[in-house]
Amino acid sequence: MNDSPAPHIRGVRRPRATAVTVAMAGLAAIVLVLAGCAGDQGAGVMNTAGTVDFTNPLMIPPLAPSTVAADGTRSFDLTAQAGSTDFMGGVQTDTWGYGQSFLGPTIVAERGEHVHMNVTNHLAEATTVHWHGMHLPARMDGGPHQPIEPGAVWRPDWTIDQPAATLWYHPHINGQTEHQVEMGLAGMIILHDDAERALDLPSEYGVDDIPVMVQDRRFDDAGQIITDVRGYIGPLGDQILVNGTLAPYQDVTTDVVRLRLLNASSSRVYDFGLSDSRSFDLIGTDGGLLDAPAPMQSIRLSPAERAEVLVRMTPGETVTLRSTPPELGVSASVSEQNAGADTLDILELRAAPALDAVGTVPASLVPSERLVKSDASEQRSFVLNGMNINNKLMDMGRIDETVVAGATEVWTVENTMPMPHNFHVHAVQFQVLRVGTEPPPPELSGWKDTIYLEPGTRYEIIMQFGSDTDPDYPYMSNHCPYARARGRRHDGAIRGGQARRIGRHAAHRWGSGGPARKRPQAARRGAPALTFGTKSHVLWGGTVCICWPRSALFLARLRG
Repeated sequence: MNDSPAPHIRGVRRPRATAVTVAMAGLAAIVLVLAGCAGDQGAGVMNTAGTVDFTNPLMIPPLAPSTVAADGTRSFDLTAQAGSTDFMGGVQTDTWGYGQSFLGPTIVAERGEHVHMNVTNHLAEATTVHWHGMHLPARMDGGPHQPIEPGAVWRPDWTIDQPAATLWYHPHINGQTEHQVEMGLAGMIILHDDAERALDLPSEYGVDDIPVMVQDRRFDDAGQIITDVRGYIGPLGDQILVNGTLAPYQDVTTDVVRLRLLNASSSRVYDFGLSDSRSFDLIGTDGGLLDAPAPMQSIRLSPAERAEVLVRMTPGETVTLRSTPPELGVSASVSEQNAGADTLDILELRAAPALDAVGTVPASLVPSERLVKSDASEQRSFVLNGMNINNKLMDMGRIDETVVAGATEVWTVENTMPMPHNFHVHAVQFQVLRVGTEPPPPELSGWKDTIYLEPGTRYEIIMQFGSDTDPDYPYMSNHCPYARARGRRHDGAIRGGQARRIGRHAAHRWGSGGPARKRPQAARRGAPALTFGTKSHVLWGGTVCICWPRSALFLARLRG
């Protein structure tokens, strides 16, 4: 039993002026409307390769304290609070965090455990806490339909029933999600299970198993966080924080180190690799471990995507985690306006003169059950373009599709707009069957809940819907962290094998700060959808959503 408080975040100093250089392409007025942001001109091209003085030890978020009751229930306490953080040495920046000034502690739990969360809101405005990637009942999901008012406490509980994986938690408050995450409300979740523990993988948190939450931020002359420089995809920062640390380095003491990469930025897409182009092993994606390690030299992560990688080190060497220009599948000018031409040094790894041996990386990991297309009872196609899904504008009073509880379905999703977008499904993990006419690459071969959609490319995905139903509460089954989002909602009842209807729901720009669109009387039992930076979310009782950044939402609702 552990009742000790989480230690306070360490302050970090600003790197030298040469650490980040920005070529400004000019700023246009940002009009936050659902029709789009054609005036978002981005921040020009950034290239910090070799210019960052890595002077600050990487802050490792503390493990969230917990207590275990006699019945085995593990309880965690999280408090959303305002504070200040010294990122730059002598300058206090207004920030928010969970039990500390910026970000939150890492929650660690085991498969099969029953967990109970006590979430207290000490902010001056309402918030929520959404457990991103977690399989759980709708009333525990923490979307916009479940605001925690100032001074209130929310107490969700559920049983962990999913494989070992890297997840995260963050707000999903209607109209303020971008702002609250930019201020610092986010944290990592690590799930373990017996299959993972049986493998010879690095597992000592903060030593050879390192959380790497990557965020971009922009500060004004007074050292305060601002989001006024934006691309089509959303706010673009000119400083990189890793676990809240500017210009970070990590001392490595083992010959293999496990990095849990999380793109926790609101908008930016990264293509992570190492500065000397060495290969690393991808061992896990959003939903858990792969069947076997996949050697690669880089991996593209859009907002909210996760990847677990193994990096081999030799005594005394130094290597930098670097993001090179990601392939967005758009024109050069659009890519440049949306951070697609940037090269960014992220984190320096410094190997000790002598390294402890972790052991041989296993040749196989955790076999996953492959969903079979022939088992699908339904195939659907979703064409995303501007504010339209399948050439229809959003209409909260209209029912568009029907899904059967427990059914396996194949969806073909295509972004026909020549702008960056990603796509996220809540409540279920999916497998990618095809990217265009080709089988998925290794980084899309495992369980996923978020993928980047290159314009003009069809993505065929397969998923099996669960049976958790709730007549009153929605899931945020979809949330696209990175451009505009589309979601979908079930608006009908679902019992056992009964069908659940899926209707279309209005989107709300995550960072707009404006009010959500009013719902018709027939839809008011559900909660409004919103976008998460470049992702959208939808929330209705027992929902499954697809999300397309900065756009229409399509969401599903389950009723028991």
